[in-house]
Amino acid sequence: MSSTETTNGQGHDLIGGPFAVIESDPGVFSSLIRKLGVRGLELVEIYDIEPWAVDHLQPYGLIFCFLWGKDGGDQSKQQWDLEDDPAAKRVWFANQLSDDACASQAIINVLFNCPQVQLGEQLQAFRDETVEMSSVMKGLAISNQRFIRDSQNSLARPSDLRGALNAIATTTIEASKAKAKSRKGPPPAKRRKTEGKPKPKAAGDEDEETYHFIGYVPAHGKVWELDGLKTGPLEVGELSPEPGQGWMDVVRPALRLKMSKYAGEDNIRFNLLAIVDSAYEAASDELELVKGERRALERRLAEVYGEMWTEKIDQTLLCSCPLDPPKKTFVSGFGLRQQNKQMAVLNLQEGHLLSAWEACVREMIKAKVALDEELMKAKREHTEHIKRTHDYEPFITGFITCLQEARLLNTLLGLGDDGKKIPANKKQ
Repeated sequence: MSSTETTNGQGHDLIGGPFAVIESDPGVFSSLIRKLGVRGLELVEIYDIEPWAVDHLQPYGLIFCFLWGKDGGDQSKQQWDLEDDPAAKRVWFANQLSDDACASQAIINVLFNCPQVQLGEQLQAFRDETVEMSSVMKGLAISNQRFIRDSQNSLARPSDLRGALNAIATTTIEASKAKAKSRKGPPPAKRRKTEGKPKPKAAGDEDEETYHFIGYVPAHGKVWELDGLKTGPLEVGELSPEPGQGWMDVVRPALRLKMSKYAGEDNIRFNLLAIVDSAYEAASDELELVKGERRALERRLAEVYGEMWTEKIDQTLLCSCPLDPPKKTFVSGFGLRQQNKQMAVLNLQEGHLLSAWEACVREMIKAKVALDEELMKAKREHTEHIKRTHDYEPFITGFITCLQEARLLNTLLGLGDDGKKIPANKKQ
């Protein structure tokens, strides 16, 4: 019986598998947290960390992506003693133990420290099971959680999935070769002549650009930097009890320091994402709120002016924005907001009803435009997801095979029938 099968026929991933690379894109990460079961949140890209660009978003946490090679050597610059900091012990933090899992790792590290976020049944159960574990065991638990790995891999390109599997196979083969070599002992004396001669560097041995994700989140009275490759959570600063001082004011200096490392003259080697409330749900609730206000206004207009009230208003507004049936709402406090709006309509003077109706319809048009923009954004992200995850290799292979069978491939490649390159003086 294999390690992924049980007697009752259900699959259990006891060994684990590779995490494939995914793009550092807000649409990809928003899809990732939805696949993990989190609702009501999305990730947006931040182009400036100044208050005018960030504070209105009210982020729950930040995800910072940077070129790891420039910051990977400072892991020993500071040691974290969790015993000396009770707040650090309460932070949910997991070490990264799987290659290319840093995207999911950073998001989970942040979300698990946001008590106001609804994680979903599966993710909440996983957090409850691992809350008392060490950071290393939490990282191991993430590596062996199939639904987390499958959620990330479902957003990867097929070539990246194959690359992840190939990397595991290559590592396994090299490890077995090294083990066999160590058993054989030192090489024969006659082969020691070449020792010390530098071997030519292969093309694939060049340093590849490796990007890494870390998180920033406020928790337990402080702001933390959560890097899965570090020993533990790093305290950025304490939250201020003064009104008007948010956690972004604390993390801003640390972000500026990080960004200064990766902002060159020619290009920028980092990006910053914020975990915020879903703009679609906010726009949908706003539209439903305005629609409810319009219904209340139209009921009062009918009571005051009868059925002829429609002749006293701007006809273009009446025709441009029809009133649709009520739809699902998302925010928990929606009912109270709607009740307050309806009470305000009931207390409105009769002489202000017509102008209030026109103002309400104009607000409804703005809310509908905002909702349509979110729907269009979702369609674009879905289209990009299909393009990204579709496997084009079978089509390309079949197309090249058809060219070869039709004896057109060599001609397109500038080769003769014998497969050799045609000299320039013989080309037509």
